[in-house]
Amino acid sequence: MTMQAISDMPAAEAAAIEVLFTDIDDTLTEDGQLPALAYAALEDLARAGIAVAPVTGRPGGWCDLIARLWPVAGVVGENGAFYFAYDRAARRMRREFVAGPEERRANRARLDALAMRILDEVPGAAIASDQLYREADLAIDFCEDVPALDRAAVARIQQLFTEAGAVAKVSSIHVNGWFGDYDKLTMCRRFAAEVLGRDIDAQNARMAFVGDSPNDAPMFGFFRNSCGVANVLRFREQLEAEPAYVARAEGGAGFVQIARHLLGARGV
Repeated sequence: MTMQAISDMPAAEAAAIEVLFTDIDDTLTEDGQLPALAYAALEDLARAGIAVAPVTGRPGGWCDLIARLWPVAGVVGENGAFYFAYDRAARRMRREFVAGPEERRANRARLDALAMRILDEVPGAAIASDQLYREADLAIDFCEDVPALDRAAVARIQQLFTEAGAVAKVSSIHVNGWFGDYDKLTMCRRFAAEVLGRDIDAQNARMAFVGDSPNDAPMFGFFRNSCGVANVLRFREQLEAEPAYVARAEGGAGFVQIARHLLGARGV
């Protein structure tokens, strides 16, 4: 597939979007921070009746805050391990996990042992600084709070996860690994059904996804109206599936361009 400019998304298709899933790091953010314009775009989308749901590798602690404080319908976190959705009228947080508490505890012990092996075998790698707030996975930092590792080192981290029987996905900052048969797409399917009352297979044309890195490939491949911010082009050789459309700008500025195209098609 050849990525087209976001401006080439037909107006009728853009106007039909009712649900927008979006990655966070390097998709909404720039240099590790959330720009005001990107947050404002989330608000504008919500006011226009588009349900927005961040889909992220970030930890449960962050997702609880995002679900409560951001103008979103809910959050899919830790690469699909759970979703959180806050009912503002009832003042109640809904938390749904793939695995139960006992299975998560057992997996945590396995991941803790694996973490020690990875740190021993890959010099310069570190446990991600947000690991303390994670419910189900292990995040290894290769460039967020440590000097950037080369591609070979990142591949070795991913290999060590795989050798241990874990699933491993590479984001723009971390290698995330977990035990279990799930990913971002499987939990988005469940979130859409249980929270939004939507079928993402039957209503694919009414949904879109925005991302930036290789671990977003399943989402790029599934959603007909998938979009990338411009920094996705850095990973083009590593993408198993490409987004259908791409913004001109990187990070949060690129997300704003995509949001404005969707809103403009609605006359907003």
